[in-house]
Amino acid sequence: MKKAKPRNPRIDIVETLSLTELMVFCDANADWVVTLVDHGVVTPVARHTAEWEFTPTHIARARKAARLMRDLGLNVAGVALVLDLIEERDALARKLATLGMAV
Repeated sequence: MKKAKPRNPRIDIVETLSLTELMVFCDANADWVVTLVDHGVVTPVARHTAEWEFTPTHIARARKAARLMRDLGLNVAGVALVLDLIEERDALARKLATLGMAV
């Protein structure tokens, strides 16, 4: 058998994505992103649409929203609810872990 060669992965850490970059990342259009913002699914850093940038947390939420809408057929309100419940569950699991309780 051949030995596996060690990989030297290059990891680029993204600080923020612009509106256009988020659209490309999620394979969506600007109206979709605006709808996510209007429903509180994601929150841009700036107030004006032309200056919008999204942090890694909101980039991940937008990507999850796209998958939920595509795979489960949820509307934006449903996506917002599901993402909030997932985050609440994760926070509770972290609290239980710090108390030494199994989930």
